[in-house]
Amino acid sequence: MRETVMRADDTAPQTLREALELGPLAPPAVSRNKSRRRVKNPPQAPTSSNSAAAPGDAAKPRARAPQSSPLDKLPFLGRGVSRPLAAEASDEVRLAAHGLPCLHTAADVAAALGVPLPRLRWLAWHAPATTRPHYVLFRVPKRSGGMRQLAAPHRELARCQRWILRNILDPVPVHEATQGFVRGRSIATNAAQHLGQDVVVNVDLKDFFPSITYARVQGIFRSLGYSPAVATILALLCTDCPRQPVRWQGTTWYVGEAARSLPQGACTSPALSNLAARRLDRRLAGLASKLGWRYSRYADDLSFSAAGESAARTGYLLHRLRRIVGEEDFGVNEQKTRVLRQNRAQLVTGVVVNRRAGVPRKLVRRLRAMLHRASQEGLAAQNRGGRPDFESWLEGTIAYIHMINPGQGAPLRAALAAVRGKPPGDGAAASGQSPQA
Repeated sequence: MRETVMRADDTAPQTLREALELGPLAPPAVSRNKSRRRVKNPPQAPTSSNSAAAPGDAAKPRARAPQSSPLDKLPFLGRGVSRPLAAEASDEVRLAAHGLPCLHTAADVAAALGVPLPRLRWLAWHAPATTRPHYVLFRVPKRSGGMRQLAAPHRELARCQRWILRNILDPVPVHEATQGFVRGRSIATNAAQHLGQDVVVNVDLKDFFPSITYARVQGIFRSLGYSPAVATILALLCTDCPRQPVRWQGTTWYVGEAARSLPQGACTSPALSNLAARRLDRRLAGLASKLGWRYSRYADDLSFSAAGESAARTGYLLHRLRRIVGEEDFGVNEQKTRVLRQNRAQLVTGVVVNRRAGVPRKLVRRLRAMLHRASQEGLAAQNRGGRPDFESWLEGTIAYIHMINPGQGAPLRAALAAVRGKPPGDGAAASGQSPQA
């Protein structure tokens, strides 16, 4: 059993025992003593309506510290993250400029999310180790090798994240070069910007979601105008530690292995990643424009293209690109960096862009052969990989091809409709062959 773990805040414990003894692993119980007295707001000095106003008094204040009861606060949400919770003044002017809901305190966040304050404390609680994580953790194999950890939030946290996405993140505009996770944009619009170019350069950002940590997410909400208290709570709701299950004294603990970051599985992670990369997009778009190149980004895939004399500056582009990416606290996955010229298939997010947008010919030929055999043997006989949803996968793949290039997708759609319109074996009977032949 591996004993070394890392905390999600500033100081890392050295052993598993230390991680499990870092303090309370769940929020303390809420006192329900009805006799507890609320602290009244301090009396305010009366103002005279006849007093002269200062020159700037008519302007709307940029920040307001609301009067709230101690029972409406969340003074502590775990070690290493609770210091900003005392500051409750949001920038109302900036929030109004973005069209965002005005939230000052933890009570405002709880009311907006429709959850009681004690429940919000439990959802936002930060613990380096816990027996009840807010995410269902599972691993899937990567196409390039290794395993990728996915984290699907439980129902209540997922509902809170959907509210944050719809009401706070979606209204904020992203850079025009951003093509992923934006309504009206897709891999098709991303590839369309690089059609018919002499050279295409593809660069992959290494560990994109894990590199966007809790501190960066908190900074995003602060930049929108939210108070440190609200930004802290929202950032805790949208991030989590990569966790590893560990058995300890008969109990399964989920121990944080690294700092809190965007989980791959939360609906807020794509939008937050676009906001975290706004300055990166702005700088790379400026670099590309200066050199006569085109630039777009789909999630962690950066694509550049150029034609004519500008294509000769590929080396300088890569040099400057690596420097800018590093300065923006991201990293380049050098194993996935590709320089593609016209003498080979130029791919941008899986779409061929040499002359017109399309999918690789190998995939089209494979589907065409599969549908031809299905006309004689039936669709079920073509499921050689044992897919439980083979027909849905086939239909979805053809729809994807039709979206990219209707000329490639229309014949495949017609062939699939013809196969579905006849029972298995009809084609073989008409040709005088046996389906088993």
